[in-house]
Amino acid sequence: MKRLAALLTCLMSAAVAAPALAAETAAAAKPDAAKGQTISTSVCAACHTNDGSRGSPANPILQGQHPEYLVKQLGEFKEGKRDNAIMKGFASALSEDDMRNVAAFYAGKTAKPGFAKNKNLVALGEKIYRGGIADRSVPACSGCHSPTGAGIPAQYPRVAGQHADYTEAQLLAFRGGTRKNSPQMTGVAAKMNDQEIKAVSDYIAGLQ
Repeated sequence: MKRLAALLTCLMSAAVAAPALAAETAAAAKPDAAKGQTISTSVCAACHTNDGSRGSPANPILQGQHPEYLVKQLGEFKEGKRDNAIMKGFASALSEDDMRNVAAFYAGKTAKPGFAKNKNLVALGEKIYRGGIADRSVPACSGCHSPTGAGIPAQYPRVAGQHADYTEAQLLAFRGGTRKNSPQMTGVAAKMNDQEIKAVSDYIAGLQ
């Protein structure tokens, strides 16, 4: 009888403690954007500017990007699934919490609008983005990245307003096999020629 009473006491204590433990775990798991800002200032700012805004066209704009996507990319740089010696070095120094914190910081910023530069290619870029290339089974970009370029968290990044130079470089990297962390994008880019890649990249830069 005493054993039964002791067992019931333990079970009741566990039941009372479980919600508190769950709350503590949830609180611990919540990203800290302030810590992320510190990481941005000390580690990321040289290439991405202090707030991930419109820096060098060779580097991506991080403002407003889905935090899940940023964490995924940082993890893949760290693991070598996405090949970039500079980013591997930085990402390797970050813990999981660091990645989530800096991603939350950038995600909390409002992305500044961009603009298309090549007026002669905008119509072709819009056609590909919204309708794909039917005769080569290239799907519309809007199917995964949304009509406004907002993307889908974790899987597909926000692309609206992204530097055309950066988007073009990534599409060429997918096509050439030097970027291998998205089989879907490798398949899409493999069917596009240089002009089509340049056109859709420029169109994306002006999406808002």
